[in-house]
Amino acid sequence: MKKWIVFCAAAIFFLSGCDRETDETVKSIKIGVTLYDQYDTFISEMMASFTEYVSELEEETGIAINIEVMDASGSQSSQNDQVQNLIEKGCDVICVNLVDRTEPTTITDLGEKNNIPIVFFNRELVEEDLERWDQLYYVGADAFESGIMEGEIAADAFLNDANADKNGDGICQYVVLEGEAGHQDSIVRTEYSINTIMEQGVQAEKLGYAIANWNRAQAQTKMTSMLTQYGDAIELVLANNDDMALGAIDALKAENIDRDDWPIIVGIDGTDVGLEAVQNGEMVGTVYNDKEGQAYQMLLLAYALATNGDFDDVQLQDGKYVRMPYEKVTAETVEEFLEKE
Repeated sequence: MKKWIVFCAAAIFFLSGCDRETDETVKSIKIGVTLYDQYDTFISEMMASFTEYVSELEEETGIAINIEVMDASGSQSSQNDQVQNLIEKGCDVICVNLVDRTEPTTITDLGEKNNIPIVFFNRELVEEDLERWDQLYYVGADAFESGIMEGEIAADAFLNDANADKNGDGICQYVVLEGEAGHQDSIVRTEYSINTIMEQGVQAEKLGYAIANWNRAQAQTKMTSMLTQYGDAIELVLANNDDMALGAIDALKAENIDRDDWPIIVGIDGTDVGLEAVQNGEMVGTVYNDKEGQAYQMLLLAYALATNGDFDDVQLQDGKYVRMPYEKVTAETVEEFLEKE
């Protein structure tokens, strides 16, 4: 199916006649990519899809697509240097997974000065910053949508599982494992998930929350601390991503808590390991963040920019944004998402 999609896109691209003369002279392009953290599970899986699509598009178009990937390891200054390096290496377009979403100025200035388009992805910058130059783009998803879906999954589980309300008070006592402090996705995912739970008719009481920086090991440590503090009073764990949800599961296992006494656990992203946790019942559900769709759209956008091609197959909104929809994943639907892998 993936190959057929890429084939159709390539066929439309060449048969449309748009910029045909220019495209036929292009023999190779170079796309630079800099990641905020290559060990982030979602980013790692998205880049695996990106690389796969690159190979398929090369085969179908006959144009060599060279990829240079760098890891900023959580340092914005290092990422700025990497963008300069990628420009010096002759990249036609650079895809940036921002370390600090509030600090894109240096990268934007480098792109504009050297007339190299910049495609930001996954970690959305402030809207005003994206408007600073007409060759800046963003590929990702709407964080509020994932929060709403996470809240719906959690509310449905609490309302329909007689064992979910452990103390029988009719109130869902919950804890939150958040990503980075002050990060837009963390704030929005948390806010919308909790608001949605209450809108679904569930009374909710927050026991505590912890910043775990999207990280499984940190989440295990923070969850262990909350288990010590709140014990079996915790009826729901809302995690801003699957890795932190899995960290909560690791903590429950390490404390030898019987599976029947676990709280409801819900994540976001639909990573491979997250889907497996839903499949085996450790997580009630997750929200699928379409890494394949984002990778594919980012490649088509970068390819069009690098070859002066058309944007017919790029799902651009407002000329700047590509936003792929989220999807809810529960035990009833998880198999169809596992088949995408």
